[in-house]
Amino acid sequence: MIIQQFYDKGLAHASYAIIRTGKMIVVDPARDPQAYYDFAGQHDADIVGVIETHPHADFVSSHLEIHQTTGAVIYTSKLTGAGYPHESFDDGDVIKLNDITLKAINTPGHSPDSICILVEDEEGSEEALFTGDTLFVGDVGRPDLRENVGNLTAKKEELARQMYHSTREKLMKLPHSVKVYPAHGPGSLCGKNISPDLESTIGREIRENYALQLMSELEFVDALIADQPFVPKYFGSDVELNKKGAPGFNDGLAHVVKADSNLSPEKNALVIDTRPNNEFLKGHEPGAINLQDGTRFETWLGSIVGPDERFYLVGDTEEDLDKIIRKAAKIGYERNIIAAITGPVYPEWPIREFNLPRFKTNPEKYTVVDVRNQKETEGGLMFNGAIVIPLPELRERVGEIPDDKPIVVHCAAGYRSAAAASIIAAKITAVPVLDLSEAVLEIGNMASYGE
Repeated sequence: MIIQQFYDKGLAHASYAIIRTGKMIVVDPARDPQAYYDFAGQHDADIVGVIETHPHADFVSSHLEIHQTTGAVIYTSKLTGAGYPHESFDDGDVIKLNDITLKAINTPGHSPDSICILVEDEEGSEEALFTGDTLFVGDVGRPDLRENVGNLTAKKEELARQMYHSTREKLMKLPHSVKVYPAHGPGSLCGKNISPDLESTIGREIRENYALQLMSELEFVDALIADQPFVPKYFGSDVELNKKGAPGFNDGLAHVVKADSNLSPEKNALVIDTRPNNEFLKGHEPGAINLQDGTRFETWLGSIVGPDERFYLVGDTEEDLDKIIRKAAKIGYERNIIAAITGPVYPEWPIREFNLPRFKTNPEKYTVVDVRNQKETEGGLMFNGAIVIPLPELRERVGEIPDDKPIVVHCAAGYRSAAAASIIAAKITAVPVLDLSEAVLEIGNMASYGE
């Protein structure tokens, strides 16, 4: 038996291929299925099945495309209410992959329709468990993403209670040697305490995972609900899209309009400028948001821009934009792109220098906006009196920022503050909007936005 993990750092998403004597099953596939086709080809295997552990919120799955391309059967819980051709896969159901067996285990908690997949070898020994978003290394799946979307909805408290019983009555009773293969790693917003390790064992999780320690159901519910990260705007939309089945990846890319630098966006249209901040500062479309390409670009795109909003995408080169479009497609946002604009030329904007000594000496003469997340600011603020507005909420709350003093924006490292400063500067033009970060404090100099 071959088990191969495919890991996408951008979304902290792990998918898997299981091969046994020429037949292959894919678990929780990413939007682009090419890696699975290539892997099957390398091992002279036929893809005969795709298993969805639940309708995912944080990425678009290619289960329907793989079925349409290869004829593979899609397996998912009957509770999913899937709108695509499938076979139900719930407690008591098995899939025979030649002489090994895949068994379904219903494990509600992250979602009402979550399942895990237990693999038994040819001798009936329990070897591996594909846990989806039920059990991570060091954590369990958050219970607050299915209160309003999906075939079945449930309050987070009820799902947390279900997670307590799924872990105690099903997963923790498996042999300690069973390997654990989760759908996410560190940085995923589907959990709050995920380890850097990408696989584990049941025994290790029982020893080390905070959520599997001895506690009452009430204690578990309180611990699981507390301190969960923010929910990006796109999560609900992706649950519904995955429940229905997404269009093919390359078909989605082919519909994106590409334009050269001569295209002018419509007035008041949303523009996402992905160029480096120093290039953006030299000149950009008025009102554009500087969301630079980076490791978590797709997550921040889906956190700042709503799933029903359309936007122009700006980049330096066609190669840059192709990469960004593919990232947008991982969360289903390729359909939101009005046009992708390559190599724009803008009139140069005047740049003001950040007078760091003046700011340090007279911080009361500035309005400081802290755009870090709630969990980051709970331990205290870096600047007394700062207005705390997490970046995912900033577009809706920019009106809370006064415009009677220069505005200083900061986060932890600079990526979010660059985006935040551009959002604020698009709405507040009476005073300078200055971008600060810990890295900037080391340098002692930073450009500002605005005329």
